[in-house]
Amino acid sequence: MDAMDHDSGELQEVSAAEIKSFFESAPPLKDGDEINKKLKEFVERNSSATAPRVVCVTSGGTTVPLEQQCVRFIDNFSSGHRGAASTEYFLKAGYSVIFLYRSGSCQPYCSSLPDDPLLECFDISDDSNIQVRQSHAEVVKRVISEHHAAVSGGYLLKLPFTTIFEYLQILRLVALSLSCLGPCAMFYLAAAVSDFYVPWETMTVHKIQSRSGPLDMRLAQAPKMLSVLRKEWAPVAFCISFKLETDSKILVEKADMALKKYDMHMVLANELSTRKEEVIVVSKSGKTVVRKDKAQPCVDVESPLIELVVDRHSTYIKHSGDGTETTRREEDEILVS
Repeated sequence: MDAMDHDSGELQEVSAAEIKSFFESAPPLKDGDEINKKLKEFVERNSSATAPRVVCVTSGGTTVPLEQQCVRFIDNFSSGHRGAASTEYFLKAGYSVIFLYRSGSCQPYCSSLPDDPLLECFDISDDSNIQVRQSHAEVVKRVISEHHAAVSGGYLLKLPFTTIFEYLQILRLVALSLSCLGPCAMFYLAAAVSDFYVPWETMTVHKIQSRSGPLDMRLAQAPKMLSVLRKEWAPVAFCISFKLETDSKILVEKADMALKKYDMHMVLANELSTRKEEVIVVSKSGKTVVRKDKAQPCVDVESPLIELVVDRHSTYIKHSGDGTETTRREEDEILVS
C-alpha cells in the first residue's frame, strides 16, 4: 500500500533521444528471451478469450546500483503491499494479471500469512516430516490453492525485477506484448520507481572502497517512461499511475499535473500518513475519494479501489467500440461522460 510516484520533481517532457540512450546504455536484461516467450504464451492464451482483460500490475520498489558488480545500492521503503493486494482483487474480478514485482516484496494471497510463514506456519513431526501447524492450516491451504489455481490456469504471470534497469526493460517488453489487446489491456503502475540513478557506463565496476574517503557521486535523472508508454508502446491501453506526497496540500494538484502531462486515464493519489485508509482517484471527470470500510477492518482499501477501477475500465472498453485506437479527444469524452 506504499506505491510511490516516478515524477516527484518537475514534470518535464522526456525526449526520444533520452529514452534511446537509457536503453542502449543499460546492462543487457538477463533471461530477456525467456521473458518474451512467457509473455507471448500468456497473451496468446488470454487473447483467445471471448472478452479478454489483461492488466499489468507493477509492484515494489526499484534499486539503484552504485557499482556494476553491485554491493551497495539506493533503495526505497516500498513493500509492494498495494500491488500484491490489488492483484488479488483484479483476479477476483476476472482479469488475467501480469505481476511485475520487486524480488522479495509482498506477494498475492500472502497478506494473511505471518511475516515469516516458513518458520511460523510449519512444524517438524515425530517422523521428521514437515507439516502445517493446525492454527495456520486453513489459511495456508487457501493461499496455496488460490495461488496455484491462478498460475496453473494461466491467469497470473509473475515477472521479478530488482534494479531500475531491469524494471524499465521488462515494462517495455510487457507493454509491447499487450499492445495487441487494445483497450482491453490495462497498466496499473503501483511500483515505486527511482527518480534518480547512476548511468551504467559511469558506474565503477568493483566495490567502492571506503578508504577513498567521503563518497561524492552525481546521480542522473531517470527518464520518465509514462509518456512513451502512452504514445508508443501501448497507445490504446487503459493507463493508471500513482502519486504519493507527504503534504496533503499539494497532493491533488500534483496528481492532476501528472494526469495531464503524461495523458494518464487515472492517477491514484496517496498521502503517506493515510495511504492505508484512503486513495484519491483523479481523472478527467474529476476527483473521487475511496476509503477503507471501517466496519470491515480485514478488508483492504484496495477492495473498493479495484471495484472502481474495473468499472472505469469497462466504460472505456465499451466506448472504444471494436478496439481500434481512439483519439485523445475521444478518450476525453469517454472518461468525462
